[in-house]
Amino acid sequence: MVNSFPVSAAIGAALGFLSGLGVGGGSLLILWLTLVLGLEQSQARSINLLFFFFCAIPACLIRSRKTQIPWRTLFPAITAGCLFAWGISLISSGWDIALLKKGFGVLLLFAGLRELFYKPKQK
Repeated sequence: MVNSFPVSAAIGAALGFLSGLGVGGGSLLILWLTLVLGLEQSQARSINLLFFFFCAIPACLIRSRKTQIPWRTLFPAITAGCLFAWGISLISSGWDIALLKKGFGVLLLFAGLRELFYKPKQK
């Protein structure tokens, strides 16, 4: 039942909505794929990358039209992010899956705690 097309489409739509808001639908997608559907961590990461890519394109285009993207600071960040993602994915491909799962869990825990207790700075 959870593997059916209507359920997958509903989950994809909800996570796409959250991604458009900048909430982090990709992290939730990994949890759905591993905990509910039982996919391997490597499969979930690959699907998550494709999901993020296709969600990021329309979001970037919309925000770019509203001139909300500081392109001069964005390009160095993109370059550094791509280089480090490539390097770390090469390095981590030989790591134990249990270690990667625990690391991802800790990352999600800290991200969730930050969201719960975040207070914007007053101007």
